[in-house]
Amino acid sequence: MNKDLQIVRELAKQVAELAAKPEQAEKIRLWKKLNGLNPERPMFMIDQVCWHEMNYEDELTLRCEDPVCRGIEWQLRETIYRQKHMADDRPVRPYINVGKSYSVTGVNMPAIFQDDGSSGASTHVYVDQLPNDEALEKKLIMPVVTYDVEATKRNKEIHESILDGILGVKMTGYDGYFHYWDRISWWRGVENIMYDMADDPDFIHRLLKKVIAMHMHMLDQLEEQGLMTAGMDTVHCTGAYNDVMEGYGDDPNAGDTHTAKNSWTYSAPQLFSMVSPEMHDEFDVQYIIPWYERFGLGYYGCCEPNDIKVDVLRKIPNLRKISMSPWVNEDLGAEKIGKDYVYSRKPNPANVAWDIFPEDVVKNEFQKTINATSKHGCPVEFILKDITTVRNDPTRLWKWAEIARNFCK
Repeated sequence: MNKDLQIVRELAKQVAELAAKPEQAEKIRLWKKLNGLNPERPMFMIDQVCWHEMNYEDELTLRCEDPVCRGIEWQLRETIYRQKHMADDRPVRPYINVGKSYSVTGVNMPAIFQDDGSSGASTHVYVDQLPNDEALEKKLIMPVVTYDVEATKRNKEIHESILDGILGVKMTGYDGYFHYWDRISWWRGVENIMYDMADDPDFIHRLLKKVIAMHMHMLDQLEEQGLMTAGMDTVHCTGAYNDVMEGYGDDPNAGDTHTAKNSWTYSAPQLFSMVSPEMHDEFDVQYIIPWYERFGLGYYGCCEPNDIKVDVLRKIPNLRKISMSPWVNEDLGAEKIGKDYVYSRKPNPANVAWDIFPEDVVKNEFQKTINATSKHGCPVEFILKDITTVRNDPTRLWKWAEIARNFCK
C-alpha cells in the first residue's frame, strides 16, 4: 500500500501543478463566454476515446495494486496524458471525481437481447418486453432512489486520505442525462417502436406518459436526497461552465442541497433520425418540455441530424446547445440556430480510422463549419467523440487536436 500511495501522490502533485496554471482558469472563462452565447473563440474537446489503443510508451499503464488506488491512478494518468498530448479545452481541475453511492430501481429494467457474438461494438436484436398495455402496467414501476450516505462518506474519507490534501475530492451524483428513448429502445427494439409510431400511436403515447412520469418521480427523489451533481464540469462531452445558472460552482464540497435548477440536462433520441420533424415533436419534444423546465440549462442531441428540426427544438425550455452531427447540412443548421444556441459540431470520428490519417479532410471539415457558423453568427464548439479506433496510432488524435487548436484561435 505504501508503494501505491507514493505512486498516486506523485501523480496527484503533477495534476495539482497543471491545475494551478493560469491557462486552466482561462479555459473556464472561455467556456462561460461560449455558454453565455457571447463567445470569444470556438472551443473544442475530445472525449469517448478508445483508451485501449492510446497507451503510448506505457504512459497509461497502471502500477498500483489496491483497487481504490488504481481507480484514482487512472483518473490522474488520463488527465496528464490529455494535457500532454491533446491539450484540448478541457480544464485540469484541482480535484478528482468520485461517485456517490446510490441505486435506482424501476427505470433500470434490464434489456433482453441476442448479439452477433463479436467482441467490441456488436449488433443486438432486442426482445420486446412491452408489447401491450398489460406489460406496461406490470413492468413499468415507479422508481425508488436509495442513497447510502454512510458509504458515500466513507468513500470520500478514503479518497481524501489517499490524496493527502494534494487534490480535493468532488463527490458526484446524477449528471442530468435523460436517456429515456435509449431505455425504451433497449426494452422494445427500434423496429417495434417505428412501426407503432405509425400504426398504433396511442399505445406509444401511453407508454411515454408512464415512462416520463417514472423519470420525473426519480428526479424528485434525486433532488430531495442531495444527489444532483453540483457544478458539472462537462455536459455530454462539452464544457459545462457557465454564469447563467445561479449558484453554479465547482466547490468540491458542494452538492447536498443542489437542485436541477442549478444543473444541466441533456437528451438524445438518436433513433429519431428516421422520423419527420412533426413526429419528432409529437413523440419527443412535447414529452420533454416538463423535464427541461426543471433544469437551468439543456443540451440536445447526439448522432441524429438536427439541422431540419431546429424549429421544433426551439420549443424546449432552457435549451442552450444543439448537436450538429456529421450528417447535417451545415449551412442549414447554422442558419436555423443563428445566435440563439451553441452550434455543437460533432466532426466525423471515422476520419481518425482511415488507413492513413487524412489531414486535408479534417482541415476541410473544420473550415466548412467555420464558414457556416461565421456566416450566421453561431457560437460554436467542436466535439470529437465516439472514437471507436485510431488504428492503434495514438498520434492521430494528437494531430487532430493540433488542427483543432489552429482553427479555434
